[in-house]
Amino acid sequence: MIKQKKQGNLIIISGTSCAGKGTVINELLKRNQNLTLSISYTSRKMRAGETEGVEYKFVSLNEFERKIANDELLEYVNYSANYYGTGKKEIKELLDQGKDVILEIEVRGAQKVKEMFPETILIFIMAPSMEEVKRRIKARGKENNEQIIKRFQTAYNEINEIPKYNYVVVNDEIKKAVEKIEAILLSEKCRVERIEEIAVESQEEIIHEFLINKEFDNSPLYQDKLD
Repeated sequence: MIKQKKQGNLIIISGTSCAGKGTVINELLKRNQNLTLSISYTSRKMRAGETEGVEYKFVSLNEFERKIANDELLEYVNYSANYYGTGKKEIKELLDQGKDVILEIEVRGAQKVKEMFPETILIFIMAPSMEEVKRRIKARGKENNEQIIKRFQTAYNEINEIPKYNYVVVNDEIKKAVEKIEAILLSEKCRVERIEEIAVESQEEIIHEFLINKEFDNSPLYQDKLD
């Protein structure tokens, strides 16, 4: 009876440092065939072990700035003298195919996309506590105290932006966090505004008319049709 829109859903997943966004997204992709991850463009150089079109789509600085000038990007940021951004055309093609697309981007980019696509689903992932964030950062052993403090400052600023999101998921356990996001996506598909039309088959119409008629005037109208 219910026909859902073919258009896929655009899903943004953001979160604080060491919240486990990447791990959660990878698990979601393994468990859900209709989910796909958007690959961002970047102007930075490819690093050892990276593959074109896997971590990023690597382009020159001039090419990236051309994309900006031609309004080919949903959002972009300049971080450490390098650009990172999401292509409009690629996202639209995936959504038109009925694919649900995940964007793993930071808070500012999320708001830009939401302005252009109001139906975008915004999910914010958090670690159980800032103490746990501190433990995870130190466990990596890649940052000094100054860098750790900077990460904490950024994390607190990002947490203040949570009211702009639709959902918040605490990643205390990967499996549970993934299941929560799957429940969110399922409930979003059931939203009335995502239904294209409600069709009633002819036999159902006959039954409906018969039952109403029988209830209100006890008439056997349409009984021969049902038989």
